[in-house]
Amino acid sequence: MNRNDTLAALRERPDIAVLVIGGGINGISVFRELALQGVDVVLADKGDYCSGASAALSRMVHGGLRYLENGEFKLVRESLVERDRLLKNAPHYVAPLPTTVPIFDTFSGIANGAVRFLGLTRNPSRRGALVIKAGLTMYDLFTAARRLMPKHRFRGRAETLKTWPAINSDIRSSATYYDAWVSRPERLGLEMLFDALASSPTAHALNYAAVAASNDGLALTDSLTGEVLQLRPKLIINATGGWIDLTNKAIGAAAPRMMGGTKGSHLIVDNAELHDALGGHMVYYENEDGRICILFPYLGKVLIGSTDIRVDDPDQVRCEDDERSYILQSLAFVFPAIVIAEEDIVFRFAGVRPLPASDDSFTGRIPRDHFCEFVEPSGGLPATLCMIGGKWTTFRSFGEMAADMALERLGLTRHTGTQDLAIGGGREFPAASDAWCAKLAEQHGLNIERAHALLERYGTSAVDFAAASDPMLVGSDYSTGEIRMIVEREQVECLADIFLRRTTIAISGGLNLQLIEAVLAILANHKGWSAAEAAAERSAFLALLAHQHGIALSDLSQTNDKRSALCA
Repeated sequence: MNRNDTLAALRERPDIAVLVIGGGINGISVFRELALQGVDVVLADKGDYCSGASAALSRMVHGGLRYLENGEFKLVRESLVERDRLLKNAPHYVAPLPTTVPIFDTFSGIANGAVRFLGLTRNPSRRGALVIKAGLTMYDLFTAARRLMPKHRFRGRAETLKTWPAINSDIRSSATYYDAWVSRPERLGLEMLFDALASSPTAHALNYAAVAASNDGLALTDSLTGEVLQLRPKLIINATGGWIDLTNKAIGAAAPRMMGGTKGSHLIVDNAELHDALGGHMVYYENEDGRICILFPYLGKVLIGSTDIRVDDPDQVRCEDDERSYILQSLAFVFPAIVIAEEDIVFRFAGVRPLPASDDSFTGRIPRDHFCEFVEPSGGLPATLCMIGGKWTTFRSFGEMAADMALERLGLTRHTGTQDLAIGGGREFPAASDAWCAKLAEQHGLNIERAHALLERYGTSAVDFAAASDPMLVGSDYSTGEIRMIVEREQVECLADIFLRRTTIAISGGLNLQLIEAVLAILANHKGWSAAEAAAERSAFLALLAHQHGIALSDLSQTNDKRSALCA
C-alpha cells in the first residue's frame, strides 16, 4: 500500500490491461474481480476511495421494496440475493435490520403500478395496506429458498401504538419485515480494495490521482505532487457514477449523455427520545408528498433521510438548509410530538445517486437497475466500458458483470468467483462473539468492552489492532496506536480520510478540537509536514466540515468545553 512504490511501478510499466477510473464501491468491486483473475489492472480516483456517493448512502442493504411499484422485479430479486450474500460475507459490517412501515390507509396506491406500466406521469399516492402486503409477500417469496430472517408480519392499530407509543396516532396498522444495514460502508470498500491488492502483484491502486486525455493518450496526475504519468491501457472502465459524463469528456471518449443523477441528503441526529422511540427498528415511511423516507438507529444516534433532487454538478452537492427542513418536516409527520433542536443535528451528508439519464418528471420512477455500455475506440483512445446506474447493495454483481464484459473484450477467462468470498474482517467471523472477544482481551490485556469495540470496527482484523490499543486519545474511544496504524497502512493523505472514511468519528458526532489536534499530530509526523503545512491541513479540514457537513468550529469548541467540564 506504499504510494511511492505504486507510482514507481506505473512509471516502469505504463502499458497495462485495464484502467479503472473511479474508486467508489462499484469501481473497487470491478477492480477486485479483475485482480482476482490475475489481470494487470490499475484503479485511480481523483479523490479518496469511497468519498463520493459510496460515502453518502442511506446505510441500508436492501432489496428495494418500493422498486416493485416500478416493475423492477429483477432488480429486487438480485438485490435480495446480494443482501443475503453480504450478511454472510461481511458479517462484521452488515447485519439484519427490522423495518416497520406505518400504514395510514387500506386501498391507496393500488393504481401506482398501473400508472407506471402505462407510462403516465402522475406522482404516486400514499401506499395503503393492500399494496404494502403485496410487496412484502413478494419479498418473502424471493427469499423463500434461503430464509435468513423472519417473514413479514402485520400489526393492528392498538398493537402498533402499544409498541411505538410516539408514532402518529392517525395510524391504522403497521407492517414489519427484515432488511439489513451497513455500519461502515467506506471501510467495507477499503477492505475489498486491500483484499484485491493482496491477491495480485499486478494490481495497483491510487487515490488522489486524476486521469485525463493527453497528447500521448492518457495522463495520470498525482494530485499530491503534481507528477504526471502516461498510461496506455488496452481497456478503460469508467466507474465514476454521477461523474461518468464528465469523466468521458475529460478522457476524450466520444459518448452521448449517460447520467441523470439525483441528490440524496441525510441527517444524523443525537436525540435520546427519538432513538428510544424507534425500539431498534428502522421506520420506513412516506412523507406527505409520497416520497419514501427512513429513520433508524445508527451508531448510537439516528439517521434520517432522504431527498431526491436532480443535480447538474456532482462536485457541488451538499445537504442544503431547505433539505434539512424537509427531512425534519417528514419526521414530524411520523413522530409528531418529538422535537429536534438544531443542536441535535450532529452531521449532514449528501451524495449523488448514479442514475441513468431520464426525462421522467418524477425522480422516484427513474430505474435503479445497472448496466454497462461500451464507448468504442476513437482518436487513439481504447474502448471505454461505462458502468451506469446501480445501487450500493448490488455492487458485487455489478462489478462481476463489468468484469466479465472486460474479460471477454480482452480475450481472457474467469477462474475465480466472489459470490461466497468473505471480505476483510468478515473472514472466520465468530458465531459466538463474546467468547472470541474474551480470548482477544486475555491475549492482549484489554478490557472486554475494548475487545468488542475492535471487533465491531474491524471484524477479525481486530487482532491486528489489539496490540496497538493504548493510550486512548482524549475525548475518543480510539487509541493513538489504532490511528497510527490506519495512517501507516491505509493510504491516508489528509484528516478527512481518517475522520470521514477510515473511522466513524465524524458521522457519529464524536469530533472535538482536541481530538483533531491529536490526530493531526500523528498524521503530520508520518508525512513529515512542517508546522505551516499542518496548520493548512487543519484549516482545510475545518472548512470542509463547516461547508459539507454543517459542523462549525464553534460547535466543536462547545464540544470541547462540555468534555472539559465533565473531566473537571
